[in-house]
Amino acid sequence: MRGRGRKRRVRRPARAMAGYGVANERLRVLEELEREIGASLQSAGTVILELSKEKAGERLLERQAAQFGAAVQKVESELSAQIRYLTQVATGQPHEGSSYSARKACQMALNRVDYARLKLGELARACEQMLES
Repeated sequence: MRGRGRKRRVRRPARAMAGYGVANERLRVLEELEREIGASLQSAGTVILELSKEKAGERLLERQAAQFGAAVQKVESELSAQIRYLTQVATGQPHEGSSYSARKACQMALNRVDYARLKLGELARACEQMLES
């Protein structure tokens, strides 16, 4: 009795696995952005702390301010890219790794089937009434 008692492994299509890769990459980028925001806040805190001193270190201020500016630019550009991607997904435009447009098309087809079923029921009732008359 071969195979009895063993768990059967479910094979996922390559396209579905690619979808996970895209989603994981998006999550990784968001985690990196979170770290970048933390670093920029730390740079801003260092600048504020240095400014509160009677004799502020000008080089440190410039370096920390430059790091803060660079971090803010990176976060802004990456968030803009994420927003563009989400806009693309929400509008049903073709893109890698999502089944949104396929699910939307399926739901619309099911709605059309329900409507056709309703109209056929009305037609059947009308025919029965005509036959009874």
